Amino acid sequence: MVKIRLKRLGYKKNPFYRIVVTKDTTKRDAKPICELGHYNPKTKEMKLDKQTALDWIKKGAQPTA
Repeated sequence: MVKIRLKRLGYKKNPFYRIVVTKDTTKRDAKPICELGHYNPKTKEMKLDKQTALDWIKKGAQPTA
């Protein structure tokens, strides 16, 4: 099964996340199938390629909570 989830980057106490499409059996930091955007929780900045995300959802990818 394919999931849309966050991949953690950054350093200690300063996280930065990439929004990626990956298989649910792979580890969090494994190579993703596709990168959709990024999210910075410190500045609340998020960039997401909505069209590509919707295409993956139509193909059966499930976003995680």
